[in-house]
Amino acid sequence: MEGLSMNNRRDFLKKTVLGGAGMFAFSAIPNEALAMSDMVKITILHTNDVHSHIDPFPDNDPKYPGLGGAVRRAAMIKKIRSEEKNVLLLDVGDVFQGTPYFNMYGGELEMKLMSMMEYDASTIGNHDFDNGLDGLVKQLPMANFPFITCNYDFSDTPMEDKTIPHKIFIKEGIKIGVFGLGIELEGLVDKKMYGKTLYLDPIQKAAEVTHYLKNSRKCDLIICLSHLGFKYQNKKISDIEFAKHSKNIDIILGAHTHTFLDTPVSCRNIDGKEVLVAQVGWAGIRLGRVDYIFEKNSKQKAVEGYSIKIFEKLIVI
Repeated sequence: MEGLSMNNRRDFLKKTVLGGAGMFAFSAIPNEALAMSDMVKITILHTNDVHSHIDPFPDNDPKYPGLGGAVRRAAMIKKIRSEEKNVLLLDVGDVFQGTPYFNMYGGELEMKLMSMMEYDASTIGNHDFDNGLDGLVKQLPMANFPFITCNYDFSDTPMEDKTIPHKIFIKEGIKIGVFGLGIELEGLVDKKMYGKTLYLDPIQKAAEVTHYLKNSRKCDLIICLSHLGFKYQNKKISDIEFAKHSKNIDIILGAHTHTFLDTPVSCRNIDGKEVLVAQVGWAGIRLGRVDYIFEKNSKQKAVEGYSIKIFEKLIVI
């Protein structure tokens, strides 16, 4: 882009990124060009269903040889943060359960590692109840990030006032609303583990929260952290079905079904507008990345998403 004036650079970016010419390789746009234009890039990183997988899978694992590992994921996150100005790091639940680390430390190690990686927020998955409400409450002080959920009513439980329904992040004037949804616990989790926790209709609660975020708080981007699951054969509510009934949501970051999506899936909401659904499997094998580029004044946006395999020192897309 050398030799282009500032105005020409703005025009170039608008035509190529926001011109509707399909998926654009955002990595090809120098950050210096964005800085000299009226464009803002927001990078969303996401994980789900890590399930206490601190170490990489062994090199002789038949399915995931050498993949994953908290140290490698932390290094990847650090690298991306060094390259991008506006990064949000989000998790979509089931932090707990799956390796002896959870059996030994009850989730303390997982929370501390996520805090060291500087996660911005997480929601609650069904396995995060596996040590009961008291066990979950015990580990929350180890997390320096909030847990966000709007359809679990924790009144009259030890988790009362320990979560928030939504949170707004502001990056270079772009207002990003994040809210969380949990899966129905009855029949999935032992009643004694979740006690008097009430499950509220996710479609109704999402409608209430997103109306507030979009209309009262004027959010430019709305992200749902959904532990509902990607898709089912029966009528159980899933991310795909939820997306079709949604309004005002730009992207659903999913979990629970351990679905590996190389790129986000596009759906149409109740208004016929695009909603993206993303999920990156389980066990910390992949890190999801979604880049949005906004035009500051109109707030028109373009998006590109993909998942990154965590493998030794290599980035495999």
